[in-house]
Amino acid sequence: MDSNILFKSFNNKARYSEKKKLIKILKKINTQEIPEFIKSYKKNYVYNYKKKIINKYKAINNIKIIGMGGSSLGIKALYNFLISKVKKKVIFFENLSLQSNKTKSLNIIISKSGNTLETISNFSANYNKNNKNIFITERTNNYLRLLADKLKSDVIEHKNFIGGRFSVLSEVGMLPAELMGLKESKFKQFNNLITKKEFLNNLTHNVLSTFELIKKKKFNSVILNYDTKSEDLFKWYQQLVSESLGKNSKGILPIISTMPKDNHSILQLYLDGLKCNFYTFFIVKEKKSIRLNPKLLFKDFNFLKSKNIYDILNAQRIATENIFKKKQIPFRSFVIKKRNEETLGKLFCFFTLEVILLSHLLKVNPLNQPHVELVKKETFNILKK
Repeated sequence: MDSNILFKSFNNKARYSEKKKLIKILKKINTQEIPEFIKSYKKNYVYNYKKKIINKYKAINNIKIIGMGGSSLGIKALYNFLISKVKKKVIFFENLSLQSNKTKSLNIIISKSGNTLETISNFSANYNKNNKNIFITERTNNYLRLLADKLKSDVIEHKNFIGGRFSVLSEVGMLPAELMGLKESKFKQFNNLITKKEFLNNLTHNVLSTFELIKKKKFNSVILNYDTKSEDLFKWYQQLVSESLGKNSKGILPIISTMPKDNHSILQLYLDGLKCNFYTFFIVKEKKSIRLNPKLLFKDFNFLKSKNIYDILNAQRIATENIFKKKQIPFRSFVIKKRNEETLGKLFCFFTLEVILLSHLLKVNPLNQPHVELVKKETFNILKK
């Protein structure tokens, strides 16, 4: 894909004419900004906050992110992927918690609708009048707007054309990123990528290969993740794929597998069980890694004396790929050479554009999630009884 991301797509051929059609769609996405959320992926995107709000709160070292789904997953992905660069403590309220945490902090409360039950509940249960609050929500007469007015808190507009799962490079993700000390401009890689032949070729080949696998009734996309700091990146990806493509009895089920731990529990099934899966290998190269104590390595384990933990991790990844090749199990792989904002910005772009192109091939609307609303309405009905 580029010098920092070594990408190998699925080992099958894609017709040039089909690639050409997808590249035409990508050009339309770029020039006409359809879907509209793609504006936030570009360098010239104008945020609904000014730098003075960063200066106002930058001295606060404890941050709480209160939000559900796309209102927190992207932020947690960039926080953990780049945790070595973050100088602040960040806590995420991304599910209902039975334990309260009222420590002094800056709360960033995020809900596009402003009426998300879990977000409102978590904020209420963990409220501390001494905390500072920033609300990110739509410009409507919603609950969080009313609450922000009552508390005299800062409110940042969540633009209505940006859905939660596509919001990581908008105000939703970039305001918290800046408050963590990260460089928001470095995440904006769309402009560079969309004109690169290698990127377009990799992306379109990957999408067409994935579509062919779906037609062969392979619906489970298993992420074999060898980097613990990337687990939340794939939880973000899980929502992106599931909510965008999972409709009209179609879709892909993304499954996150923690490697090499799952070698000792699930690998047998991957190699010799169900044939409805395709795989993504993912690893990040680590320059600094824990070395093994040579005094404790003797006889049959002498070969480990010069190795560190990353060497072993990578050897297991390569070994597993080799066996997959021999067994003709479909997989692609990402080897990340550098952990920084630019790399993560490129991954956000690749995965987002992948999903948009797959939605065209599957003929589904990637921007809605109508059946999620059914559970929300039913929950309100039960609680109001």
